[in-house]
Amino acid sequence: MSMSWRFFIHFTHLPLVQRAVYTGTLLTLGLGYLFAMIYVVANHAGRDGDPMLSVNDIVIAYSGSNEGTVLEGALKGAMSNMLPAEENIAIVNWVREGNSEEAYNSTIKKIIDKRCVACHNDRNPHIPSLQSFDKVMHTAEKDTGMNIFTLVRVSHIHLFGLTFIFFIVSSIFSHAYMRHEWLKVVIVSIPFIAIVFDIASWYITKVFQPFAWVVIISGAMMGMSFAVQFITSIWQMWFYQLPAEAETQARATVLDAGRG
Repeated sequence: MSMSWRFFIHFTHLPLVQRAVYTGTLLTLGLGYLFAMIYVVANHAGRDGDPMLSVNDIVIAYSGSNEGTVLEGALKGAMSNMLPAEENIAIVNWVREGNSEEAYNSTIKKIIDKRCVACHNDRNPHIPSLQSFDKVMHTAEKDTGMNIFTLVRVSHIHLFGLTFIFFIVSSIFSHAYMRHEWLKVVIVSIPFIAIVFDIASWYITKVFQPFAWVVIISGAMMGMSFAVQFITSIWQMWFYQLPAEAETQARATVLDAGRG
């Protein structure tokens, strides 16, 4: 018997209830992954003035911008749809005209209190507070990208979260049949390698902007691996018929596992 079939049980030989659990898990994780990608695009796109996600958006997110402030970057990007265009323009113009306290009290404070303070307040330590002129001024300084504390906080969340996701997906995918086992190994290894490169590239991009390409490439590699494992697993779980030779070997493996 081929070594690649030792301890291998294909989806078609799993109990119905186990396949149902696997399917529900994959569908839920797939939906979560889709929403995560939408959030990433919405959070980063538009920082350079172009609504489409670009390398420049990634550079600005992690390294900052010499052409604007944190507040302007947010109003161009993630927060652009959170207030009417005329109010958005009013805040940007206030920043560019010297962000005086008098103009803030007469016009800008009303907009921020109405549109922003519900989330950007002193009760939420993870996003900038806009509850006073002094705190708004902190966001009206030169945009230097994410600070180290924020990067560390987001890094450990991503490292734990993505590792658990791909461990689950890869464990399910391990029941899939592929003629060459090395190909399965490559597919399940890619996301874990990409996670490390993705996180590391955030820090490197702060000092070496071309590394922003690694953020995009590693994210794309994770997405492709997830898609391959998701589609292959669902397909082979419910619609696929093993080749005759593979079916014979798989049955022998099941028998061996039963005797063990």
